[in-house]
Amino acid sequence: MYKNRSQRSEQTLYFLGIDAGGSKTHALLTDEHGRLLGQGSGGNGNHQTAFEGARASIEQACIQALEMAGVTKEEVTFAFFGLAGADREVDYRILRPMIASLGFAEYDLSCDTIIGMRAGTKHSYGAVIISGTGFNSAARNAQGEELQYGGFGYLFGDGQGSGSDLAVHAFRSAIRGWDGRGKPTLLSEIVPQRLGYTSLQDMYDDVLDNGKYPTFSLAKVVFEAAAQSDEVAIGILEEAGREHGNAANALIRRLGMEQEEFDVVLTGSVLSKGSTSHMVDAIRAEINRIAPRTSIVKLTVDPVVGAIMSAMDRHGVHIDPQTDAALRKITFDREAEVL
Repeated sequence: MYKNRSQRSEQTLYFLGIDAGGSKTHALLTDEHGRLLGQGSGGNGNHQTAFEGARASIEQACIQALEMAGVTKEEVTFAFFGLAGADREVDYRILRPMIASLGFAEYDLSCDTIIGMRAGTKHSYGAVIISGTGFNSAARNAQGEELQYGGFGYLFGDGQGSGSDLAVHAFRSAIRGWDGRGKPTLLSEIVPQRLGYTSLQDMYDDVLDNGKYPTFSLAKVVFEAAAQSDEVAIGILEEAGREHGNAANALIRRLGMEQEEFDVVLTGSVLSKGSTSHMVDAIRAEINRIAPRTSIVKLTVDPVVGAIMSAMDRHGVHIDPQTDAALRKITFDREAEVL
């Protein structure tokens, strides 16, 4: 149940965190102890696909969270916005005035990759690798400098190891193992079965004749084959892991973090749901090659929690172990307990 406003101290600090993604927007409001006071949701929050719609979604989520808690915008101590599409300076020139127009006195914004990183670590700095359908990576050093890249596709250096890339490798490796150009692989059996064909020849002909192409779901079969010790599948995952590690290493070097102790947070469906450790082990080995004091961790909480943590960081609030534990118990759920 909600904590009555009359029971709250006038000195209570309120922190608002927003995760605005391409399909949905989440907002959370907590106090300085990490107690959940309100939450809200909206639709697409990515300005690159619909500017006015994105602003409306973000404002809707904020208003819902504030109304649930009985808190006004003026009472919010600090708001932090993690925004999909906040990729380059040209984006920030659009986003800064858009977020300013929402009316919060103290706020900051970053790409949503950064709040994913913050949600996965107890530090205000670190690195993150996101591998789902596509790929992103970002890092923040102890001085607060941030860098990121990814999300723009193969032509811009992205893609290796993403779900889409694994699907293509699964398909082409199945073909190559079947026609003799590549090593024999279980993928030659699993791929056509997963796509509903009775033979690889049927799959081969149908794709050529009718233009059907591999789907993201084929990423899973690479892990399935690797779990059965398939050499080709293991090689695909290890190469993908090395490329993910290489991406993070480039940011680590540019930010001068090689000798620092920090976490590299892994998130996205490929890294969170992969059924073998081959890719993660390869990421760890590649990153530890240049940054030996790093730890590899998987994100286990909703990224919007990282927006709350970032708001506290920006305001100079130390997140003690009790507050950290309270924040990590928060789930974005209408049935969640709100104090």
